[in-house]
Amino acid sequence: MNQKWQSGVLLRRYKRFLADVRLADGSEITIHCPNTGSMRHCVVPESPCWFSDSGNPKRKYRHTWELATTPTGHWAGINTARANPLVREGIESGVIEELQGYERIRAEVRYGQENSRIDFLLESDDGRCYVEVKSVTLMEAPGQGLFPDAVSERGRKHLRELMEIVRQGDRAVLLFCVQHSGVEQVAPADEIDPAYGDTFRQAVAAGVEVYAYRADINPEQASIRLETPLPVSAVE
Repeated sequence: MNQKWQSGVLLRRYKRFLADVRLADGSEITIHCPNTGSMRHCVVPESPCWFSDSGNPKRKYRHTWELATTPTGHWAGINTARANPLVREGIESGVIEELQGYERIRAEVRYGQENSRIDFLLESDDGRCYVEVKSVTLMEAPGQGLFPDAVSERGRKHLRELMEIVRQGDRAVLLFCVQHSGVEQVAPADEIDPAYGDTFRQAVAAGVEVYAYRADINPEQASIRLETPLPVSAVE
């Protein structure tokens, strides 16, 4: 990510996909919000934010919100489209040690009984590994990252698909991509979506592997890279 981000002050997020930002000269612009979730604890009016510029004057909203300041003063990478490239880079660079040893990586491969697409299918002559990526930006208690930040039937569906993969004899992995500088561990958000928490535990018991990696975030260099493995609680 070599393009330098611009900074401003977040005014509001609305209509899910839009946010208003005040620039240093006092002018205001509307930018694209690339996050369909609730963005709980990531929308703080009058807080610093960073955004990228597509350079495309034909886009209705040429700027994209990338980084928010949370109520605790941490950074949260709210562009969910970054999660899969971050994980792929982490696999290819060797940072994600648990996913090494495969010869091929394919993305967005159709699979399962519920018409799903797996984020990554890792393949070698010795076997296959299905990797589902989830972006974590919610921190409730200090250091405690949670997923999901809203009720997620889609998330439960993916867990069911991963359980079926294990039953068929292949490896299945749920990988939490943590884009929050304050998160130290990850757990299912039982109070937000208890059904997801139940399905999550069923998946772990069925043999689905769960890992979490936190990104190092540097707004001045427009840099986000996975670097730090984190513990995942409620997996036993």
